[in-house]
Amino acid sequence: MSNHSDQTVPDSQHGGVIGLLPSAARPFALLARFDRPIGWWLLFWPCAWGVALAGGAIERWDLLLWLLLGSIAMRGAGCVYNDIVDRDLDRQVARTRSRPVASGAVSLKAAWIWLAMLCLIGLLAWLQINGTAKLVALGSLALVAAYPFMKRITWWPQAWLGLVFSWGALVGWLAIDPAFDWAMVLLYAGSIFWVIGYDTIYALQDREDDALVGIRSSALRLGENVRFGVLAFYVTALASWAAAFWLLRPQWLGLLALVPLGLHLLWQVVTLNRDDGDDALAKFRSNRFAGLLMFLACLVLGQAG
Repeated sequence: MSNHSDQTVPDSQHGGVIGLLPSAARPFALLARFDRPIGWWLLFWPCAWGVALAGGAIERWDLLLWLLLGSIAMRGAGCVYNDIVDRDLDRQVARTRSRPVASGAVSLKAAWIWLAMLCLIGLLAWLQINGTAKLVALGSLALVAAYPFMKRITWWPQAWLGLVFSWGALVGWLAIDPAFDWAMVLLYAGSIFWVIGYDTIYALQDREDDALVGIRSSALRLGENVRFGVLAFYVTALASWAAAFWLLRPQWLGLLALVPLGLHLLWQVVTLNRDDGDDALAKFRSNRFAGLLMFLACLVLGQAG
């Protein structure tokens, strides 16, 4: 029988480096979700889009690496904070009751210390960007702090997550070009709707437990209309990104760069089985590839501009 430090949640991709860690360190890696890299990729991609669409992806490749490091650290910090706040709720949900804080594998004090350490790593990445981007990056902290409480007061915590996980699009752009640009705003807006779409898919896994313990989500709110709702979010995201591209390069040829991404998002919606948690998880994780397709589109347009 495994002990607390070896327990993982059902959607954990446990193995690799995590499995090689000493048993005492493993709960902390799981607490920061190092076993599930999808989270930091989804946080990183909007940062990379901002850098690429502003035209700096090639010249500032080093910045992309710093932003990736910052995404890994700050996503981990956000997960630790979320688990501290949600420890009582997590114990009531089958998928989350084995999380380190909820299960007792990591004490509350140790979790706060680990949170501070991850924030220090994030600080290193923050120091690599210009003053304007630094100030904007700090603006995300209030959004991050409020997020764990959203599921208690609104049916749309996914919208708040969209504000948080898309913030890097503003930071990445401003790190290259500190001047305000409406294309940057549209890039951010599109990312928000993308996040709402994929996190609604993710929330399909927990509908029954969420309903029992009083946790709200867009998946519950949409009910039988989940597929249509996700489609609407994705279409709005693509429309926002197309508008951003058009502002930068008003040629129909530039919009073709979004076609591969559009086809991938359409595949997600058409093949989604809302009653199959494994399928929902697979579709959610496929957004790592969607983020890459969007990055390539931003790279092409940013270098051509």
